[in-house]
Amino acid sequence: MSDHTAGRLSPDRFFDAEPTVRRHARTLYEATATLPLICPHGHVDPALLSENQPFPEPTALLITPDHYIFRMLYSRGVPLEFLGIPSRDGSSVERDPRRIWQLFAEHYYLFLGTPTGAWLEYELGEVFGIDTPLNGGTAQRVYHAIAERLASPEFLPRALFERFRIEVLATTDAATDPLVHHQRMGDDGWSGRVIPTFRPDALFRIALPGWCNELTALEQCVGREIGSYSAFVAALADRRAFFRSMGATATDHAVVEPYTEWLEPSAMESLFTRARSGVATTADQRAFEAHLLIEMARMSVDDGMVMQLHPGSLRDHNARIQSRFGADKGADMPVATEYTRNLRGLLERHGNDAGLTLVLFTLDESTYARELAPLAGHYPALRLGPPWWFHDSIQGMIRFRENVTETAGLWNTAGFNDDTRAFCSIPARHDLNRRVDANWLARLVSKHIVSLDDARVMAHAAAYGLVRETYRFDRVAQTPTPTPTQTQTQTPTQTPTPASVNRVPSGVPSGVQFGLS
Repeated sequence: MSDHTAGRLSPDRFFDAEPTVRRHARTLYEATATLPLICPHGHVDPALLSENQPFPEPTALLITPDHYIFRMLYSRGVPLEFLGIPSRDGSSVERDPRRIWQLFAEHYYLFLGTPTGAWLEYELGEVFGIDTPLNGGTAQRVYHAIAERLASPEFLPRALFERFRIEVLATTDAATDPLVHHQRMGDDGWSGRVIPTFRPDALFRIALPGWCNELTALEQCVGREIGSYSAFVAALADRRAFFRSMGATATDHAVVEPYTEWLEPSAMESLFTRARSGVATTADQRAFEAHLLIEMARMSVDDGMVMQLHPGSLRDHNARIQSRFGADKGADMPVATEYTRNLRGLLERHGNDAGLTLVLFTLDESTYARELAPLAGHYPALRLGPPWWFHDSIQGMIRFRENVTETAGLWNTAGFNDDTRAFCSIPARHDLNRRVDANWLARLVSKHIVSLDDARVMAHAAAYGLVRETYRFDRVAQTPTPTPTQTQTQTPTQTPTPASVNRVPSGVPSGVQFGLS
């Protein structure tokens, strides 16, 4: 911990008060605290790192793009106009960033006890070196201090990328994105690794009014007309190949329900024809998406891209906010989600193939022990993604570990991802996760469920090894030099081997025995 945060952040934050657990938690956290950050799924704008321009000012950096912040403020009666959120019709919104910052500071207490509050405290203390508490009285002083830092070269996006020790950062990009910013970063000699992720959702939603425009964009990308479903699938394969050529290792798919069903080619051609004619229904879209998820799994078996599935979010629940401000303004809501029956169509075809890695996420915590852990504890193709969105929190992470581990184990989980648009929150999110995992493991050690040596191996895997293996970064990136705090039981990831049920799990040194202490 930096000296300048000594008064703001406790070195024992998020650890249990019980002395034995806290002592073990410190040991385990210290062994992972300086490991590089792997960010396999997130929403940072690649232009930020491609252009490497100074951040404009604190409000534009920390408040305006972060729906975690403005959804809380909106819930307490602060209009989005007052926070400078651009309106779709161009009507007036607050333009003075200092006034927006003042309003935010006056409501900063709303984030007490929340993960957003924990992330903000880390950003203010560790990233910006601010030890002054933020409130209405200190707002302008804190604003000025952050603005002063943002003007220095040390706070340019690429400098922060390196300071944060980011080993790889994946963005999330439409299937028709030309990836010009990724190309620019590849051409200009910068050593930072920023890769795209293939997200074809807009091309699967055939009932939406804009689908024909999405198809036209795909035609422009591949340079040919797409007049049939078979041509559509071939175009998707071409785009996947392009993304892979730009460094992508994964795809991402967001659906309300993870329903999968294989349809005959004639049925898919009929659905595609209806879509091109502009008469596809929501039932048509459900069937189209259900088949295409299996098609994407088949392609992943062929090309090796990891497949991520994010179901269970009902997007833009607040119609008034969507109408005035557009999508993704903090109004997405979780819905109950069923996996066992819905995924059977996909798993019957590809679930037994260790060449596929399908990472499942959920917003329905009731599925952890009932469905997800048993599924991942059986099918070689499945990994469980970390707590997502509303559950990316202190207690959410604990519930995940407690509900999943006994059935699926640790090595059927996918490690951590920060899943954020807020670039400066990335190290805060990883630090919180590493601390919570260290404390969870410390509890196991204190109960003599695992030994401290085994817990060290598990901590390294959870913080670094599993995400590196799951997203196949271990096949193309160098293993980092171990930090001084690493012990012999925390050796880097093994030399990668082909996908196999007999492979040594990431982060587990040869010969380690897992017994009770």
